[in-house]
Amino acid sequence: MNASTLAEPVPRAATTPLPRTPNLHETDPARMRAVLREYFTSTFDRYESLFETLAVDAAWYEPPITLRHPLIFYYGHTATFFVNKLLLTRMIEERIDPHLESVFAVGVDEMSWDDLDDTHYDWPSIAEVKTYRHKVRVLVTRLIDEAPLTLPIGWDNPWWAIVMGIEHERIHLETSSVLIRQHKLAYVKPHPAWSPCAQTGEAPENTLVKVPAGKVALGRDIGSAVYGWDNEYGRHEAEVPAFEASRQLVSNREFLAFIEAGGYTQSGYWEDEGNGWREFAKAAHPSFWRRSAEGWHLRLMTGEVPMPWDWPVEVNYHEAKAFCRWKSAHGGQPVRLPTEDEWYRLYAESRRGVPDGETPDANINLAHWASSCPVNRFAQGEFFDIAGNAWQWTETPIYPFEGFQVHPIYDDFTTPTFDGRHNLMKGGSWIATGNEAEPASRYAFRRHFFQHAGFRYVVSKHMKPAPASHYETDKLLSEYAEFHYGDSYFSVPNFPQALVELAMTALGDAPKRAALDLGCASGRASFELARHFGHVTGVDFSARFIGQGAALARGDSLRYLLADEGELVEYKSRSLAELGLTDVAHKVEFFQGDACNLKPQFTGYDFILAANLIDRLYNPAQFLEAIHERLNPGGLLMIASPYTWLAEHTPRADWLGGFKKDGESFTTLDGLDAVLGAHFERLGEPQSVPFVIRETRRKFQHTLSEVTLWRRRA
Repeated sequence: MNASTLAEPVPRAATTPLPRTPNLHETDPARMRAVLREYFTSTFDRYESLFETLAVDAAWYEPPITLRHPLIFYYGHTATFFVNKLLLTRMIEERIDPHLESVFAVGVDEMSWDDLDDTHYDWPSIAEVKTYRHKVRVLVTRLIDEAPLTLPIGWDNPWWAIVMGIEHERIHLETSSVLIRQHKLAYVKPHPAWSPCAQTGEAPENTLVKVPAGKVALGRDIGSAVYGWDNEYGRHEAEVPAFEASRQLVSNREFLAFIEAGGYTQSGYWEDEGNGWREFAKAAHPSFWRRSAEGWHLRLMTGEVPMPWDWPVEVNYHEAKAFCRWKSAHGGQPVRLPTEDEWYRLYAESRRGVPDGETPDANINLAHWASSCPVNRFAQGEFFDIAGNAWQWTETPIYPFEGFQVHPIYDDFTTPTFDGRHNLMKGGSWIATGNEAEPASRYAFRRHFFQHAGFRYVVSKHMKPAPASHYETDKLLSEYAEFHYGDSYFSVPNFPQALVELAMTALGDAPKRAALDLGCASGRASFELARHFGHVTGVDFSARFIGQGAALARGDSLRYLLADEGELVEYKSRSLAELGLTDVAHKVEFFQGDACNLKPQFTGYDFILAANLIDRLYNPAQFLEAIHERLNPGGLLMIASPYTWLAEHTPRADWLGGFKKDGESFTTLDGLDAVLGAHFERLGEPQSVPFVIRETRRKFQHTLSEVTLWRRRA
């Protein structure tokens, strides 16, 4: 490798790796307690040693960057996290220090690069926080040693809070190390437990390796023996076309060519968001690079060293993306960052020939150094550093897997990142430990954010967009999504499903070629009808409702927020696969339209459903007088309505019923008989079909819809 040294190597004992995330399906309580005790104390100790790299008191209180709190906050925050979560699971009943726990309660997601926060806080002394952390240490070790323990430790076990607290501190072990790296050099000092790699040499040429097409199946099962964060659970499967990928991470030397070609000055290589960051930050090179009269240097956590050109370059997403565009423009190949799915194909390839249970050596889990190392140091199959050394940016904004659900004691771990602005990083870095070092981990950061992160590139003409991460927040749309596709309440059957079952009984052996679902809203009845009809058309006046049904038909999940109480919400997700409707989706089409003024194309149907529609039309009689023209002779019309006449929807003069006529009560059924009698015969007596719409966790609308069936005369 023609290796030279940056500094004297440190003793191996100074880089003792941390224990890996434990098997939570251990069956012996004594062994489980011993494992968790070591897992907790080793993490707590290593976290505290990280802060021993701070050289002066000012380093604790002056924020390293304007987008985050000072380090004193993060020193106390991880301890407070234990207390807050243990209270939620009732493993403890009282706080240790209510004042400090209010100060350190909530962390800050990295803000936008132009969203500066100059808030001033009255932070406690270092000694106070150290004393507080000691009290938390005593509390947690006592719980591990003495609290009632039922095995295994799963998602709904109170002990999950202890494991969650440890994994949370390991996340902050890494993010705090980045903040220390961003601090003034005068504020930090070397530490024997945090010594960097001393190896460097000529940067190797990066080459491409072919990766065959393959299938990926992602997502943890809820009963997994290994701890996971909420975004790791559920299911995602995809077929990944063949592609090529760089054998190594992009090195500092390889990235230098982009800088020297003027990459930071040419806006065409940058996306709009990237250009905004580049201009705001006045960026001309990677953030951790330093230029001096002696040449380029690299800022590490506690010092600067002459540039190790064979180490991975560490950049944000915008810089990685711009490099790929530059390389693509000059090489004539479609170069880009890998997707999350493609990274898993790389991971599978890197493990070819590796026996089950064995882990290829990697610069991860603090097993080697407190820094990156040469990009050709750790071979994994035909590649290097698929796992470890530096995180790898992907093209994929984080999204929830099918079946995603938040954990009740940490409901905002991932959901704030489902905004299309947080991209996934894969593979872990030299300081990624515990869950972070697991291939199933899914960590996402804002694209301008810095981590110990670099990238590798792929060459491919194919890139399937990631599934949408957006959650519907509109109250009406969310309520209807739940009404159509969500849970049943108070043992009331799903309303669209119940209507279709009634219709099928009435139709019997009659033709079932085409059906029209008028006022289809979110579309559940359209899909249910498609179980029986050759083709179904769903029509609604609201494009927003149509959008929900159309999204489901093309295979997306319907994600929405339901009001819980006050500002608290519940995250829900539904797909046609969960409802057994995937196979009929191709038979359904959705259109925006006015039921009182339908386009000529909507005709020739054997069945028409108008569910909870007539009392929302501006002219229901006009609709009813012409509906026979859309129906085949002998075809069936179903009308369901609670007859909730309101002047805001239908002018009083156009109500079908619900008023006195000639001194007598005139019901909507009377009006239907009067209008439809010319072309239809009513089949049997009306039936009441109940439905429930959830407004909040404790408030529901319970309604009876009257259902009538009408056969068009031949």
